[in-house]
Amino acid sequence: MSRLSDLLRTLEQLDPKLAKDLDDEIRPLQKRLPFGLNFERHAPEAVELAGHRIRKGNKVRVLPPRGSAERGDQRLWQVDSINGGIAEVSTPNGEDRDAQSVTVEDLILVAEFRDRIYPGLRPDGVVERGGDKPFHTVINGENFHVLELLTFTHENSVDAIYIDPPYNTGSRDWKYNNDYVEGDDLYRHSKWLAFMERRLKLAKRLLKPEDSVLIVTIDEKEYLRLGLLLEQTFPEASIEMITSVISAKGVARAGQFSRVEEYLFVVRIGEQQVGLGESNMLDDSRSASSQIGKPISWLGLRRREPTARRGARPNQFYPVFIDESTGYVQSIGDPIASGVDRHMVSSPTGTFAAWPLLPDGTEGLWGITPETAREYLARGYFRARNYKPASRYVSVQYLPGGTVDAVEDGRIGITGRDDDGAVVGVYNSAKGVIPKRVWNTPSHNAELGGTNLISALLGKRRFPFPKSLYAVEDALRFFVADKPDAVILDFFSGSGTTAHAVMRLNKQDDGRRQCISVTNNEVSAEEQTKLRKQKLRPGDPEWEQWGICDYITKPRIRAALTGETPDGDPIKSDYKFVDDFPMADGFEENAAFFTLSYESPWMVEADKAFAAIAPMLWLRAGAIGERIDSIENGWAVAESYGILKDLDLASDFVTELQRREGIRIAYVVTDDDGRYQQVASEIPGIETVRLYEDYLRNCESTGDI
Repeated sequence: MSRLSDLLRTLEQLDPKLAKDLDDEIRPLQKRLPFGLNFERHAPEAVELAGHRIRKGNKVRVLPPRGSAERGDQRLWQVDSINGGIAEVSTPNGEDRDAQSVTVEDLILVAEFRDRIYPGLRPDGVVERGGDKPFHTVINGENFHVLELLTFTHENSVDAIYIDPPYNTGSRDWKYNNDYVEGDDLYRHSKWLAFMERRLKLAKRLLKPEDSVLIVTIDEKEYLRLGLLLEQTFPEASIEMITSVISAKGVARAGQFSRVEEYLFVVRIGEQQVGLGESNMLDDSRSASSQIGKPISWLGLRRREPTARRGARPNQFYPVFIDESTGYVQSIGDPIASGVDRHMVSSPTGTFAAWPLLPDGTEGLWGITPETAREYLARGYFRARNYKPASRYVSVQYLPGGTVDAVEDGRIGITGRDDDGAVVGVYNSAKGVIPKRVWNTPSHNAELGGTNLISALLGKRRFPFPKSLYAVEDALRFFVADKPDAVILDFFSGSGTTAHAVMRLNKQDDGRRQCISVTNNEVSAEEQTKLRKQKLRPGDPEWEQWGICDYITKPRIRAALTGETPDGDPIKSDYKFVDDFPMADGFEENAAFFTLSYESPWMVEADKAFAAIAPMLWLRAGAIGERIDSIENGWAVAESYGILKDLDLASDFVTELQRREGIRIAYVVTDDDGRYQQVASEIPGIETVRLYEDYLRNCESTGDI
């Protein structure tokens, strides 16, 4: 059906009446509802790439005249030749093949997502305030193509992905095939699913299969379909949905409930678990900091679940011998077999046996084995209390494993011991709280932590519906707090909130996490109308300066890092909540900015596109320190990687690699597999990559999604 809709739009330009008659017949078919998550893939998705060089063989569209508000010719043309600024273009072969001469300025490059691309990166500046820390990176480009690029640099290497994709509200908030998706588009949901599925499949290739997380925010427009899509794409993962209050005052909607929330899907892969937090995220009933100074809590030894009955765990039905005079634990007995009457067990002189009995006398189980009980008793982690001599009642207690760990690592301080040797202690630091799946915290307010914060950083520049910085920070903390070197990716980075949140996490624990932010340079629909009236087009500098990446994302990250607004003034606001400090302080971090480029495979293979490939080699090696942008003496070595071009100098290159510490990758430029293998064998313990063979092979494997 989606292909028919595309053909109808084309036909409408040639024969409006025939197009209408066909549309009248097709619309009833469009209203049929399939069962389950069935949607059309809308292949091929295509994107116009303003500002990129036009070459022979490229797919292009012909732009409407400057100043025109018309949509223009949507047919795809192929460039047959270019001479003196004039391109000869033709439509694909067929009976109705057209050809024309067009000035190159009136053409715009088009890439279909089934096409193979050969990506590169063009440097757009850096901010360096973090010494030897890894660089955060911002890439301006179509995110699908950047994800393809990242399969070369970061496959199975990303710890966390946080994305805030288009919510598909129907109010011109995203484009499919260069057209805004309107609310009355019958394929609105299907297009969104196709759009998301392609990107999620690539994202899956980037996540560490053994331990990583994907976090996706969404609202009620698509959350049901998104949940099914995630289950379909990540069948092996654990998936949970969080409800997060982002505006307690709500958005009033006539005849409807006031919207106060959005949703977060958390996709945990491999062994990834949810970390403990400072609070339960819902209310103030319990927080980690409130535990400081409180005495440690002891747990009753008898298991409480209904299935905890004698025989279920043979090693956990045994006597605990209690001193008759003091009520303290004297010793731990051995487990008895299921058929043995407990009353037949003899107690040491001056003691009686305590058993795991329910109030009605049913025989249950203790919570730990006798071996662990003996160890805990010797260390003061096992005791008996509430002794009643007349009935020989006693409460047998122990410290659970998490509390024992806290004692051992110092989070609980031992202040003394009772007469029986049981420890007495208090919490020195917070041990953390299990977060709930409904979040309601003032720091997540989108106006306070989003809109107002953007205003403080960027002055009068505006961005629609920015996420609260603190909401993103909290979400990530549950998964990367114990990963100080984590790699985080956001391929719908918008205003750059995720990178900003990662900087705050690093400041809180001296971490070295790095964030890769991906966004295009799309100009808002309203701004586009104004610019077209000024006879401007995509690709013109006067147009591109208003794009999201150049106008919002990069300036926001620069401002956060340096503590200065785009005008050079100190930021007049403070960070709140976890750590309060002036925004004007900035962060001790590094950031590098790039624009995605599209290279010719022949130029790459001939080693004529090294400048575009070089940043990718640096990224793959960890985005640390100096970047090798040129090689003058046959080889070069930087902080984390080296590149060998002249294999006759391999001995010097290998010697330098062995002399350095921290080298991760050695790139070897050669067409000779035998010589490559010889060099690789001389560099044990360092990953070797053959250029440009590995790069080209990766590109040729990513055009089929």
